[in-house]
Amino acid sequence: MVVHDVPLLYLNRREVETICQRIDSVEAIRSVFALHASGQTQLPDEAYMAWKNPLGESVRSLNMPAYIGGAFEMAGTKIINGNISNPTRGFPRASGLTVLYDPITVRPCCIMEGAYISSLRTASVSALAIDLLSAQQVEVISVIGSGVLAQAHIQLLVARTPSLKTIKLYDTDSERARALQETLGSFLTTHHVTLQSVSSAEEAIRETQIIIPATTTTVGYIRFSWLAPGAVLVNVSLDDALPEVVQQAHAVVVDDWQLVKNDQQRLLGKMYRVGEVCGPDETDVPPGSRKIDAQIGELVLGSKEVRRSEKDIILVNPFGLAIQDIVIASQVYSLAREMAIGTTLER
Repeated sequence: MVVHDVPLLYLNRREVETICQRIDSVEAIRSVFALHASGQTQLPDEAYMAWKNPLGESVRSLNMPAYIGGAFEMAGTKIINGNISNPTRGFPRASGLTVLYDPITVRPCCIMEGAYISSLRTASVSALAIDLLSAQQVEVISVIGSGVLAQAHIQLLVARTPSLKTIKLYDTDSERARALQETLGSFLTTHHVTLQSVSSAEEAIRETQIIIPATTTTVGYIRFSWLAPGAVLVNVSLDDALPEVVQQAHAVVVDDWQLVKNDQQRLLGKMYRVGEVCGPDETDVPPGSRKIDAQIGELVLGSKEVRRSEKDIILVNPFGLAIQDIVIASQVYSLAREMAIGTTLER
C-alpha cells in the first residue's frame, strides 16, 4: 500500500458552522453510541487541569482523546478550556480546538475550532436521549440557563420537534434570558414556538415534559417533587439535580459509567465514592445504594429498556464523551475536503 501524506487543514468557526448544517448530528451521535456499546471505540480518561489565572479567576483546561472504529476509523483529541468570567468580557465561557489524525500515519490532518462542535454534540446527545426516553409527543421543554449550551439545545430541538409548542426559560440573570429571547426571536416565530421566561427554576420545571439544565452551578437545587410524572431530566450541566432525584427517579441513565464513576468533581462521581450509587453491571447492590439502570449505548442497541410506564421519571446524566466530538468532526473534515473549504497550513 502506498501511503500519501495529506496536508494539514485548518477550519475556523464560520467554516465549521457552515458544514455542520449539512450533517445529521443526532444520527451521528446515535451511530457512535452503538459503536461504543459494541466495543469499537477507545475512550481514555480525560486530562483535567485547573488553576488560577493572574486575576485570581478559576480556569480549567480539558484534553480528551478518542478513537472510533467501524465505518469512521478516526482518532483525535478535543481540547476545551473555560473561564466562567469570560462572558463579562464579551467572550464565550468555553473555547477550544478539535484535532484529527490521519488514519494511517496518525499525523495530525485537521485542526478545527472546537467549541461549536462541543455545543452541537451536547445538544445532540440530549436530543437522542429525548428520542429514546420521552413518554409522549413533546410539547413543552424547560431550559435552565441562557448561555451557549442553552441556545444550542433550543435551536436543535425546535428544528427537529414539530410537536413542540412552548419553551420555558429561566436564568438567574434575567438580562441574559432576555438577550437569548431576542437572539432567537425570528427563529422561534418561524417554527411557531413560544419562549416563555419564568421567575424561578421550580416554575420552569413543574408540569414540564423535558427539563434541560445548562448552567455553571456546582450546587444542586432541583427537587424530585418538582418533576412531573413522565418527565425526562437531561442533567446536562451535571450538578443541578439534588441527590434525592438520583435516589428516587424511576430510572437513571448515563453515557459512560466508567468515566462518570472516575470523576471526582460531579454529583454522580461523588455519590459513587460514598456508596450512594453503583454501576449498571453490579450484581450485589449495597443497602442504601442506587443502581444505575443503563448506559445510552445499551438503549441504542436495544439490549436494555428502562421506561416501564408513561409516568416514570427518568434522569439522564450525559457526562460528555470525546468520541461524540470526533464523530462529528470527522464528518466535518470529510465534507470540508469534498467542498474545498479551509486553509492549508505548513507543517
